[in-house]
Formats: sequence, structure tokens, C-alpha cells
Amino acid sequence: MRIEGTEEAQLNVVGTGSSWVAGGSNWFALYTTCRHEKRIAQHMAQREIQYYLPLYRADRKWRDGSKVTLELPLFPSYLFVRIKRSERVNVLSVPGALALVGGTGGEPAPVPDIAIETLQAGLREHKIEPHPILRIGQMARICSGAFSGMQGVVVRRKSGCRVVLTLEQIMQSVAVEVDESDLECIASEPSSVRHSFEADRRLGWQKAS
Repeated sequence: MRIEGTEEAQLNVVGTGSSWVAGGSNWFALYTTCRHEKRIAQHMAQREIQYYLPLYRADRKWRDGSKVTLELPLFPSYLFVRIKRSERVNVLSVPGALALVGGTGGEPAPVPDIAIETLQAGLREHKIEPHPILRIGQMARICSGAFSGMQGVVVRRKSGCRVVLTLEQIMQSVAVEVDESDLECIASEPSSVRHSFEADRRLGWQKAS
């Protein structure tokens, strides 16, 4: 199966294993200097190191009003390389390549082949873009639908997200099921909201079906 890394180079993906292959090649996540992912990918191609840089398309509007479609890294500061254990030094000697993402014992953690293949297939078939990680207890804003613009606390993540919205005037809360794609993270978390979340936990909102 042939897939594209950047416009300058192509690579072939083989194998479907999920653990370290002794003497063989494995996929690893490579942490890189921010905004240099494409240049680092070019270095990998020049050194004949197999890599995969997932890209997505994003529309941007410049200050002069002109619009442009850019191809940006799906995971900022990361790309994937398929290497043998003996090739780690060669990878990390590339300018801007900072570290292979590690697992237990300080060893780099292999990325399962199926994860890379699924990502490649998903990018071909669906519109995919980065999304902040939503954690239980985190403040989020609903950005579409009838509750658009309302803020609440994420209290459950299973098939979807459950967000607690509190009407402060009467100190009552409701739990709303929304898609994760309809939420955006809010950095700050006022103390009044945290107290509301703690009360909601006692009332068992997060357990409601």
C-alpha cells in the first residue's frame, strides 16, 4: 500500500504487527520542533528513513482578506518513523528531531501498525482535524445546536460526552448529552463552577443514562 508523506516523497507501508519486532522495523512517534514537521520529514526522505506525517487541510484567511487552504500537521510537533532499533541514532541526528516517544523503562514505545494504517485510511475517507483532549471535570463550551454558547463541565465520556449546565440563579443543574466534536475547551475553571461540579457528582449526574 503506497501512501504519501509530503509532496516531495512517498513511502510504502508493510506489516501489521503491534509489538517490537526483534531485528525488524517498528513505527514510533517522533517528537519534533514545533512548526518544523515538514522540513524534518524532508530530511527523513533524504536519509531514506520511512516516515509518515499525517496532514489535514484547513482554510485560513489572511489580513488582506484573501483565503488560502493549507496542509497542516494533524499532530503538531509529531511525525511517525518506521525504523529498526539500530537506526535510532540516525533519526535523532536529524535537525529538529528531539526524541522518540518512550514507554516503560525509558525505551521508545512502538506504535501498532494497525494504528498507522487506520489513521491513513481515515484521512483518505473522512475530514479529520485536531481536537483538544477533553477530560472529566474540565470546563467546555457547546459550540453548536440549541445549547450553543453555553458553558458546563464534562462529567462523562463513553459513546458521547455528558456536560453539566448550571443555572446559577436557582442553583439547579441539568446534564446534556453532546458529541465531543460540538465542544471546545475552556482554559479557566471558576471556583463556582468547580463547586457546582462537586455538587453534581454527589447528585450522581455523571451516572445518569
